[in-house]
Amino acid sequence: MTATSAVPASLDPWLAEHGEGLIAIRRNIHAHPELSGEERATTELVFERLELAGLEPRRLQVGTGLVCDLDPAGPEPVSGPRFALRADLDALAMQDEKDVHYRSQVPGVAHACGHDAHTAIVLGTALFFAHHRDELPGPLRFIFQPAEERVPGGALDVLRDGGLDDVGGIVGLHCEPKLDVGAIGLKTGPISSAADMATIDLSGPGGHTARPELTVDMVALASAIVTELPREVAARLDNPADVKLVFGAINAGDAANVIPSHCQLRASVRTPSLTVWEQLPGLVDESLDALLADLDVEYDLDYVHGVPPVVNDAGLVEVVWSAATEALGPSRVVPAAQSWGGDDFAWFSREVPGAYVRLGVHNPDRDGDQLDLHAGHFDVDERAIEVGVRVLAATVHRYFGALGRA
Repeated sequence: MTATSAVPASLDPWLAEHGEGLIAIRRNIHAHPELSGEERATTELVFERLELAGLEPRRLQVGTGLVCDLDPAGPEPVSGPRFALRADLDALAMQDEKDVHYRSQVPGVAHACGHDAHTAIVLGTALFFAHHRDELPGPLRFIFQPAEERVPGGALDVLRDGGLDDVGGIVGLHCEPKLDVGAIGLKTGPISSAADMATIDLSGPGGHTARPELTVDMVALASAIVTELPREVAARLDNPADVKLVFGAINAGDAANVIPSHCQLRASVRTPSLTVWEQLPGLVDESLDALLADLDVEYDLDYVHGVPPVVNDAGLVEVVWSAATEALGPSRVVPAAQSWGGDDFAWFSREVPGAYVRLGVHNPDRDGDQLDLHAGHFDVDERAIEVGVRVLAATVHRYFGALGRA
């Protein structure tokens, strides 16, 4: 590596030799997905690969997920803050609808958000530096966290385990199917949105479908809540566009001729605004009470405050931008928009300077239309794994170079 280069000199030949192996790891994880908090096999796979590279990973106390430190070569003890790279291990509760040989072998569970690729990229970066410590300019920590998809997120388990102790900055990648492979997107400030969960349990008299006028028609009421509650909440804000309340599940009744006495509705509640996020539990409760006040029905609202917006640090974004520009070329680094999706990386970026990076995974020749995340046919262009390793390795050098260590 030259004095001004961010890309380690040995990276290209290492990727040429090991790139297919990283793809194989990704496909192994993809074929054997595990839900939030159940990522035992995935944790063991990563643990074993790190151990084989001579590292000493440490499992989290919750039983899934791990952290692993790596220090530069040399006789002198390492001092100063570590730089952390984060991946998430869990999959989604949904069907994998792709026709590929590495599709999910677990019914109803799929990696439709790219966490398998995130894991392969961060693991690949760890393996590269483990075998090239002479090209490592400062101490690293690799975080493979569980339960990103579960509110409020496995990042809190990492924090409780001291996973950010002595860390001065952290970077994470997330697959972006609206961005072509070979490119990354960056944004200073908020890049994701807050994501909460609301569960509403309704209880009424029940009755016969022949006489709905004599009772509370629970299914009709649930339909009204689905339509009206989002409007009620939005109307209480200065900017109604600052919230998305969307129901994803309704459960009521078992028979066509019985008006049920119970109904449960579950919704996600999202906002790009930190101020609105702090107000949302009260706003949803007040709005629901206004809708149900004159009805013979009882309700219970279980509002779970999820994750706040991910807020990217300006200085660290500048470091990643510079590193990625050199690693990929200036035309491959583009501005990113703030997403309505949530991510528990937010808990990390509230503790230390963080940068969350959008990684292009769309293959314009193969995929045609740009599928969204959480789609049954979602897949990544696996060339993105090499791109991710190149960006992270270059960012490591730029980060410690900014600290005067490289």
